[in-house]
Amino acid sequence: MFEIINNNYPNLLIMKKILVFFAAVVMTGTLMAGGLVTNTNQSALFTRFLSRNASTWIDAVYFNPAGLSTLGDGFYLSLNNQTIGQTKSILSNYSYLSDTPKEYLGNVSAPLFPGVYMAYNTGNWSFSAGFNPIGGGGGATYDNGLPSFEMGIADLVPLLSSQGFATSQYAADIFFEGSSIYFGYQGNIGYKINDMLSVAVGVRLVSASNTYQGHLKNIQINPTFPAFGTQYSGEMVLASDFFTSGAVTLNELATGASLYFDGLQQIVAGGGGSLLLTDGSLAGLSDGQIAQIQGIIGAAGQDITGLTIGKAQIILGAAAPIFAEKANTMSEYAAGTQDILVDAGESGMGYASIFSVNFTPSDNLNIAVKYESQTNLVLTTKVFDNKGGGIFSDGTTTIADMPALLAAGIQYKPFDKLTVSGSMNLYFDKNVDYDGSESLDINMIDKNFKEFAVGLEYGLTDKLRASAGWLGTYTGVNSSFQNDQRYSLNTNTLGGGLGFRVTDMLDLNFGAQYTFYQEGSKAYDYMLGSNAIPVIETYNKTTWVVAVGLDFTF
Repeated sequence: MFEIINNNYPNLLIMKKILVFFAAVVMTGTLMAGGLVTNTNQSALFTRFLSRNASTWIDAVYFNPAGLSTLGDGFYLSLNNQTIGQTKSILSNYSYLSDTPKEYLGNVSAPLFPGVYMAYNTGNWSFSAGFNPIGGGGGATYDNGLPSFEMGIADLVPLLSSQGFATSQYAADIFFEGSSIYFGYQGNIGYKINDMLSVAVGVRLVSASNTYQGHLKNIQINPTFPAFGTQYSGEMVLASDFFTSGAVTLNELATGASLYFDGLQQIVAGGGGSLLLTDGSLAGLSDGQIAQIQGIIGAAGQDITGLTIGKAQIILGAAAPIFAEKANTMSEYAAGTQDILVDAGESGMGYASIFSVNFTPSDNLNIAVKYESQTNLVLTTKVFDNKGGGIFSDGTTTIADMPALLAAGIQYKPFDKLTVSGSMNLYFDKNVDYDGSESLDINMIDKNFKEFAVGLEYGLTDKLRASAGWLGTYTGVNSSFQNDQRYSLNTNTLGGGLGFRVTDMLDLNFGAQYTFYQEGSKAYDYMLGSNAIPVIETYNKTTWVVAVGLDFTF
């Protein structure tokens, strides 16, 4: 029987739902140093040093709250900003894309990445507060979308070609943009037990906000198929118009098949079933009616040579519901290729408790340990514009927890001008539900994420200090976590910069760093109907940071 659309091809129907995965784009996680969703590049001193877990300066508000007690009595203030740029690259070898392999680039920009810290010490007590982007912190733009956005459109070529259309091209206007910021508001209270040991407790309020804007529109194909009229002769046309026209044609065929089935049934009942259809005039059929019946039967893929009226009636009866079913499918595809516009956001709040210990066994050695509890976050969706429907829904929720963190650091001064520092971070990712849904249980983590860093600072003069550092990250995700919207890669970061003592009350810090990512890939089977097509996606990134900070002592 006639088959314009094979129902084994569901990809186009779900195409208008693809944007929902944009919520998982990695910009909603870490932008620079840190774990899967946590930023730890939280001061200009970090940018030029890369190892601050045993800090005893003002940025210890974030890195080592218990270490603030070594500052002595007084009020301290630190103002920092980092400018961050990141390029994400996803390469897909899916065979039906317009170019194979095809590279998709996402540009992330964070011109403002602030860090503000305050501390007041009096006697054995220390009171401090901080504000920083603890997660996210930038906006990502994908001018050409992503593989998962385009593959459903690319499937139009094999889908239509397999059904008799000479279709070789597609085109679409795809654009997606999003931003993410998880602001952290932190407060700590520290106590100096003795000259060697200090402790602190704190709490962080995390306010999360993600925004998503984009469109998928002007989907076009170049079908050639005479049954739908001469207007489809290989020129690029809107897919929605083509499928709408197909639905109209198929509905006309369904109606005609049903009407002629009833008409021929009367002739068969009168004993005319053995007559050839071409001799239908003997049974009262006009030449026009005979031609229409032949056209319907031909559209059903049946040979009209030597066809009797009885056989024609059976074919029409079987073809009518099939035509109607295919018309409905064509209408669904017409709806699935309509323009999609999205303007939506997600927001939520969560809390984390913070505990830290600072141990100074000698004047030239400092050791610190900090633990942050898991931040439980549930993001609620707000839709501002959702043309195309079914992409985002008001009031739906997503789990976006941030993992617990164990941080340790050591700082050593072998002689007065040289400071050496080492840091380690362990993120308890295995305890986090990264699939984002209460109803799913997808194992995405094989081992917890780890960071190691080493930093050096040397006093060039009494006022000028130079520093450099290295930081390595080691992800523990498996292939279930990796996709073109989010992926985690091992990294090596190099940083350096200068610190300048302007006055006894003011320090100025400049820093810069660059991150090298270890290329990653994922091989999977993409289901095109009942056929599994092997696909390899290759992931990469580059990131750079420049930072400036002012530290005040009052």
